[in-house]
Amino acid sequence: MPPYAPSAVTDTPPGTTARSQLDVAGALSTLLREATTEPRPDTQLEALTLAVAADLPVLLWGEPGIGKTAALTQLAASLDLPLTTVIASVHEPSDFSGLPIIGDDPALHGVPMAPPDWAVRLVRAGRGLLFLDELSTAPPAVQAALLRLVLERRIGALQLPPGVRIVAAANPRSSAADGWELSPPLANRFVHLQWTHDHDVVVRGLGGTWPRATLPRLDPSQLPRAVDHARRAVCGLLAARPTLVHRLPSGETRRGGPWPSPRSWEMTLHLIAFATAAGSSRDVLSLLVRGTVGDGPGLELLASMDRMDLPDPEELLADPAAAVLPERGDLRQAVLDAVVEAVRKRPEEARWDAAWALLARALETGAPDLVVVPATSLAALRREEWDVPEAIERLAGAVSLSRRADRATARAAAATNGTR
Repeated sequence: MPPYAPSAVTDTPPGTTARSQLDVAGALSTLLREATTEPRPDTQLEALTLAVAADLPVLLWGEPGIGKTAALTQLAASLDLPLTTVIASVHEPSDFSGLPIIGDDPALHGVPMAPPDWAVRLVRAGRGLLFLDELSTAPPAVQAALLRLVLERRIGALQLPPGVRIVAAANPRSSAADGWELSPPLANRFVHLQWTHDHDVVVRGLGGTWPRATLPRLDPSQLPRAVDHARRAVCGLLAARPTLVHRLPSGETRRGGPWPSPRSWEMTLHLIAFATAAGSSRDVLSLLVRGTVGDGPGLELLASMDRMDLPDPEELLADPAAAVLPERGDLRQAVLDAVVEAVRKRPEEARWDAAWALLARALETGAPDLVVVPATSLAALRREEWDVPEAIERLAGAVSLSRRADRATARAAAATNGTR
């Protein structure tokens, strides 16, 4: 008897049928699928929910099997939104632009474009999460048909209701089955998020507990300030860097990702406002900004925003004893340099003395090496008739020690190079 042939003798207990064994197997499978959720800090999940709350189309990029589909399923369940999954690569362009249906009198009423059934169900529900999967395996003709769906939320003559959110997923071309690069017009309509796995999240999830996706809590009292902050951030950068308003990448691969355009800057403005009102971390904001306008413009914007909220040098000079300096070293250095520059522009003995008091305060509350350059520059601004303030004596030791350390480092580096 072949090893794969059914045996007349089984180990099934008397009275137990094959059907009941399948039921038991089904029960075991159900138990394996059961899982709970817990609140857990997750930067990429928070960025995804923030973009969904802002009603912006999101595209998750990740290798096959990384958990993009599972994350979207869990997100829909957490937000109590019915999930509609559409595999873009197995559809025709007419599935998104609508199928022409001949009516009673085409000359009078025209030829309407009938939407697909999944779009009709979304409209009837009035809300939902539309998941466009395998986007990078959709051919260019299908990508072109998706343009209106993603931007205008229209399928044929049907308008999706405001309660529908759009999220897509794609594999990089190198790991996609017969993959295509995304067309620049379609890519520019998405917030691109790189989806990676977290070892601890995977292990705990396989144990039955996954992170919980929750919509951000927006502070109603912060909404006007959030809008003002976002507009000042984006407009301030683009006023200083006009070439960033629209910059289509030269390479085909980069054109299929995030890049700056008036459309993507508008999305960035919305994301900054939502992140500000929600009190999101800088890491979350960084993912969203870089995923909308690209790494280079996004990092420039983040650096500009860091400096946008720095204290006014004139206010610090007016009351150095009450000055609150940034904790981050690069921002503190920028503030101290700005104070010295303010004294250079309007050199007065009282302002010079206040700047030394401020440097002394910086020495007490931060790294000593940060005051070396500002102290050297400030000392060069002294006029002959100005008295030397007491604060200089407190700074002299730190400046001298820092310089000796720099010289020792230089000598060690020269010695190392000499032995090679």
